[in-house]
Amino acid sequence: MKNSILLITGAVITLLFIVLNTLIFEALYYERQFSDEMYNQNLYFVVAIVTVIFAWGLAAVFYYVINSVRFSRWWHWLAVLGVACVAAPVTSFVICNNAFSAEGYNFSAQLFSFCVVVLAVEAVLFIVASFAMRWWSSNCRHTPIPE
Repeated sequence: MKNSILLITGAVITLLFIVLNTLIFEALYYERQFSDEMYNQNLYFVVAIVTVIFAWGLAAVFYYVINSVRFSRWWHWLAVLGVACVAAPVTSFVICNNAFSAEGYNFSAQLFSFCVVVLAVEAVLFIVASFAMRWWSSNCRHTPIPE
């Protein structure tokens, strides 16, 4: 029962993030012209989807694909978190920078600062995803914190 509640809670938190992505991102980083263009080009939604895919996808890879006793320590989980926290901001930077370049804008400095926010959000979502799905892993269910 507890496992299902954690999975549902994780899914609800993630869904709320997707629905409220503009509010969350603008609350954490707002620069008028940059934020207006992010909103106008619907890039907040794209970044939110990228962030969710990396968080839930890499958590699933850790708990169900790797799922090894030799790879079930907290530092292994931290390494996967690190990969997620690098991959999501870099992917977001590339997508947004390409969209801005196509329009003739140069928001490199603002985009770098925004990607720091994406990194923090990615870390939170990865932790949420980890605690939501770890209970069904046969070898890594005690990672990062034992029951």
